[in-house]
Amino acid sequence: MLLDVKDLEVTYGRTRAVRGVSLSVAEGEIVTVLGSNGAGKTSLLRALQGARKPQGGKITFDGRDMTNASPATRLAAGMALVPEGRQIFVSMTVHENLLMGAYLRGEGGLDRDLDAIYERFPNLATRRDMKASVLSGGEQQMLAVGRALISRPRLMMLDEPSLGLSPLFVAKLFALIREINDGGLSILLVEQNTHMALDVAQRGVVLELGREMLSGSAAELAADPSLAEAYLGAA
Repeated sequence: MLLDVKDLEVTYGRTRAVRGVSLSVAEGEIVTVLGSNGAGKTSLLRALQGARKPQGGKITFDGRDMTNASPATRLAAGMALVPEGRQIFVSMTVHENLLMGAYLRGEGGLDRDLDAIYERFPNLATRRDMKASVLSGGEQQMLAVGRALISRPRLMMLDEPSLGLSPLFVAKLFALIREINDGGLSILLVEQNTHMALDVAQRGVVLELGREMLSGSAAELAADPSLAEAYLGAA
């Protein structure tokens, strides 16, 4: 497995946000983490990113123990996060935001990779010298994805990427997720749009109050009517 998480525990004071969660992501796989607000999804990603130290469990990436590694070490190893709310630098240009994703990598191939990002996102290319604040919400999300891609990740973790986007941009976003996965990139997708997440993923995990309640193939989770009503929102 590329990513292997065992019995992860994350607490905030006396609150146990993540309670013994285990999951894995194989090379070239999309795994989605589902659940309502407060289920522990973002806390899980913060622990995987290194922004929150876990109180228990183990995180292994490509055979290396990353449980207590710094965010920079994880990024250098190939773990890139597209955070909730995008968190781009609105006072910087589009191009400068992309360069921020490359700060841990060498210069080799950077211009080629930037050209590839601009080819993939032509709206960003036309605004490359403009402040990121001029971008729409959907364009800012594409910029956040591009910034992560520039780091040359092996695993991209996305935290609620469709949040606040129009239906048109949501469709574009999920087409992009499928496209970059087809190129070989592994993806861990935290998403409230459960139907689209299960449509693009191979496997899924459902969290409730920090615990893993259900897991299985995406097809199995999508086809279970009791699951859809209880956790995913009945169609």
